[in-house]
Amino acid sequence: MKAFLMFKDRDFDLQTEIPAHASALIQDLELGTLLGAMAQGDEFLFEVSKKALLSGLENDVETILYRQGILTDCLKHPSVIRELYDVALGAITGEKKAYFLSYLAKYPGSILSRSIEVLGMFVTLLERLREIADEHMDVFESEGLKRFFAMVQTELDRPYFARVRSHLRELKFEHGVLVSAQLGKGNKGTRYILRRSQEKRQSWIDRIFGKKPPVYILNIPPRDESGARALSELRDRAINLVANALAQSADHILSFFTLLRTELAFYVGCLNLHDQLDQIGEPSCFPVPMAVGGRRHAFEELYDIGLALSLKQKVVGNDGNIDDKDLVIITGANQGGKSTFLRSVGLAQLMMQCGMFVPAKSFVCHLCDGLFTHFKREEDVTMKSGKLDEELSRMSEIVDKLRPHSMVLFNESFAATNEREGSEIAEQIVSALTEKGIKVFFVTHLYEFAHRFAGKKMKNVLFLRAERDREGKRTFRLVEGEPLPTSYGQDLYNTIFGIPACST
Repeated sequence: MKAFLMFKDRDFDLQTEIPAHASALIQDLELGTLLGAMAQGDEFLFEVSKKALLSGLENDVETILYRQGILTDCLKHPSVIRELYDVALGAITGEKKAYFLSYLAKYPGSILSRSIEVLGMFVTLLERLREIADEHMDVFESEGLKRFFAMVQTELDRPYFARVRSHLRELKFEHGVLVSAQLGKGNKGTRYILRRSQEKRQSWIDRIFGKKPPVYILNIPPRDESGARALSELRDRAINLVANALAQSADHILSFFTLLRTELAFYVGCLNLHDQLDQIGEPSCFPVPMAVGGRRHAFEELYDIGLALSLKQKVVGNDGNIDDKDLVIITGANQGGKSTFLRSVGLAQLMMQCGMFVPAKSFVCHLCDGLFTHFKREEDVTMKSGKLDEELSRMSEIVDKLRPHSMVLFNESFAATNEREGSEIAEQIVSALTEKGIKVFFVTHLYEFAHRFAGKKMKNVLFLRAERDREGKRTFRLVEGEPLPTSYGQDLYNTIFGIPACST
């Protein structure tokens, strides 16, 4: 049995490798806050959410829409999804408990006993899974969940459960073990075969007075330890194959519950996150993913979900239409919302490509083959060279991993040197990237760099600027506008003189 809740035709592999630059994405986009909200303190949910988010850049449009359909159903019927998750989790924890209690079991008899116990528990949980399918299948609309419940109803019917329970009762060998064997060389036993008992139910009169077939009976004295040991070894030889087969059956069902739990964990994490956004009052929507290679990128009220979760309150969002743009240059005063906007772009891209809702009222965007961040780093004693060398080294590592339709987010990069040199480096790097079809967002205070691109009047370049109101206060929104020679003179005036600067 397969759940197929993450992909149409394959399982979600928790051992999937995440991008080599994942640590930079986690640090720069502050993914820990988002993952913490999804996990709610559960390490397994955290790990699954992390793998799903960071491996989602490999997904195609069909996979994204497949997950969106399932997640839509999950949001409509969260209690059912959480119960399914609890059933899978109960199977895994129950098996671990049974294993812990019999971890020294080495003999076929012990293995058989443990397997019967575990399979009995599994059957009870599978029956509950069937009950959930029967009760709720009709209310689900997504392809993935309808197929899952249909599979449960087909594979787990009443005759199946009856056969399994009958076999488990028989394998307890309450009336002894019937074994056939042959004599081999040296009169040693060989070809031990477990036989099904052919005894028919008889009345007590028949059992006492009825004619019995001739048999040879050997009674072992109570104190004959060697004889008892030999008899036990004979029994173990007979049931060895059955014990192994039953253990394999238990492992097979356990693997189903393990995969089911893993794939449901992603959706439970999404439910946890959605609940918190609802409490804050922040909007979310299912994005419209476009095929790789396009240049669609438009959104309404896009906000930094990490900031909203940290503050536990609504934050300012941005509207934007970046269709047909290869480069977005963002300038303006410090603490005006530039870095926050950059993070919101990166987080929304990751969330969209792994099949989640995104933090916006509406969002449409093309897929990218890779997402990279190049944020400024604080200088520390571990650096083996200067800050600029460190930035160029990280840039070189990014270039080695880039693919034609990637996206790169720069945050105040190459500002460790003077204005002229930093602008020259930034211009050459950005020009090379955009020529190769890489989409670039660049937050900068390098006026010369931004001014050079503004002078070129390129149609595929968009300029955004941190907005101020008439009184000079930050609105934390970004508006279209070419770079200004200075972004912080007004702040200095207010700081030095303690009065609002006069507008001209």
